[in-house]
Amino acid sequence: MPSLTFDRSLNRLRRFRLPLVVAADLIVVALAWNVTYLFRLGFERWLSARPDYDGPVLGAVLVIYGAVFWAAGVPRAVWRYASFPEIQRLALACAAAGLIAAVVVLMAQLVGIPRAVLALHPIVTLMGLSLARLLVRMLHERARARSAGRDADGKRAVVLGAGEAARLLVAGIQHRGWTVEGLLDDDRAKHGTRVAGVPVLGGLELLHDAEALEGLTHLILAMPSASGAQRKRVLELAAASRLPVLTVPSADELRDGRSRIDRVRDIEPEDVLGREPVKLDEGGVASLVSGKVVLVTGAGGSIGSELCRQIARFGPSRLVLFELSEFALYGIEQEISERYPQLPLVRLIGDVKDLATLQRSFERWRPQLVFHAAAYKHVPLMEGDNAWLALRNNTLGTYHAALAAAQAGVERFVLISTDKAVNPTNVMGASKRAAEMVVSHLAATQPGTRFIAVRFGNVLGSSGSVIPKFKEQIAKGGPVTVTHPQITRYFMTIPEASQLVLQAAALADSGQVFVLDMGEPVTIADLARELIRLTGHTEEEIPVVFTGLRPGEKLYEELLADADTTLPTAHPRLRIAQLRGDRPDDWMERMLRYAESADIADPAVLRARLRELVPEYRPA
Repeated sequence: MPSLTFDRSLNRLRRFRLPLVVAADLIVVALAWNVTYLFRLGFERWLSARPDYDGPVLGAVLVIYGAVFWAAGVPRAVWRYASFPEIQRLALACAAAGLIAAVVVLMAQLVGIPRAVLALHPIVTLMGLSLARLLVRMLHERARARSAGRDADGKRAVVLGAGEAARLLVAGIQHRGWTVEGLLDDDRAKHGTRVAGVPVLGGLELLHDAEALEGLTHLILAMPSASGAQRKRVLELAAASRLPVLTVPSADELRDGRSRIDRVRDIEPEDVLGREPVKLDEGGVASLVSGKVVLVTGAGGSIGSELCRQIARFGPSRLVLFELSEFALYGIEQEISERYPQLPLVRLIGDVKDLATLQRSFERWRPQLVFHAAAYKHVPLMEGDNAWLALRNNTLGTYHAALAAAQAGVERFVLISTDKAVNPTNVMGASKRAAEMVVSHLAATQPGTRFIAVRFGNVLGSSGSVIPKFKEQIAKGGPVTVTHPQITRYFMTIPEASQLVLQAAALADSGQVFVLDMGEPVTIADLARELIRLTGHTEEEIPVVFTGLRPGEKLYEELLADADTTLPTAHPRLRIAQLRGDRPDDWMERMLRYAESADIADPAVLRARLRELVPEYRPA
């Protein structure tokens, strides 16, 4: 049997606990009354020698003991934790109740009740009540000792959900050092049943009951097919338990073969946000990618690598990985080769700031579809001494990649942009807005290629993002640092963003900027607190500390500038931004001159030049 089975049996009667405890105590009081008679009168006379009014007297004694016990708080104590202070309280309560009962009997001149019974009854009652409590504690400790003997790591969990995923999970993890004590599910038809030999203890409301969770080390969420809102609700309930929360892989992870149902993982921020999964027009994306040569710049980065994974699913004839980092290129190449061994891969180390290398690569492999994900994106790092490199990499690099694409006859070129390009207050955002303007310029001058930009907000778990930093700080014991208590951001998962980029590429005409539906903005401080709670900690243990806004950082991000409007598309999560504002005729020449002149490498000079290129740029 699972450990703590005895505890779980008591927990099922939780709503009746107080009346049951009172009844049990009074039964012990009544038994003690009879035992005292037996001790005083002997076996032959313990019944026959009693007066006729002994029954009513016993009833009055039970009322007195019940009232004294209630006033002393005896029924509210938990038997499984019985200790010496509890025995002391019982002794005082029994002495008080026995004294009151003796006084009442003597004042009523009920001489048929032996005086020895009145004197000994409180002592026998105390012995009986103490033995009952010690027996419960002994059974409880024995169950825990058995669990510790079977489970050296002491991993005892309750599973949230009692469906097919829970059945497979229980069958898998109980052979890996886990003891599953029970399952919780809001479906009342499942309550009292067993799943893979483990009882369904009740509904999710038991997560509010500290006694029901006593002895557990983890909660495991086993609802991979639940909606985002349902998962978020369950996680909010679980977070209040102050137990670490794990989850089975999501439905997407299981479908893609990235994990198995019995390989539980930590809760990720995407689980907390409760966003519904993206529904792709699979046919439209397949027609865009299938049988085509696809090239991805920045292929080893957060977005670039996920784009490669998504693209590989749709069967391109060849996937060209273009990446500056040797290590990042090796990582994504190994992963794609393992998961899609039949897909021809081309692995190229190159820098988008090097036009000649891009031209040779495009001429050699003749891609039909290009996703330009190479960029510097860390706002504070790009704000100071690296500002000129942000212009060179993000803006000039986009120009080089787009120009090479046009020269090689690429069908579609997709720029990965950012919400920080809207009314930018930092160098990184301004350089990405300038990159959008480059794409807009080439769309007008290079009609042979469709040039598209896709703009979205922060991506959960991407390199340099706040979430990995939070998780690292929590693992170290805190504190968790947030720049401002009111700072908000739009968030999207990496797979979600990559899928919508593919969808936008399938829908787009040249010169369009697509805006992804990012949902509601999230307060960063609230997200930090939620992650702390889901690891089983409190803010007292791991505090949130506010450090002040960093250079170039906004309190909130925007997906559209005030002068922009949007148009709907065939996909509900995508809109087309109708960008306004004319660009001077010499704009491209000035951008190239600034990007290639080290004379403006000084951050202050660079920011002044960026204001010339991007009129809406307002340095913070």
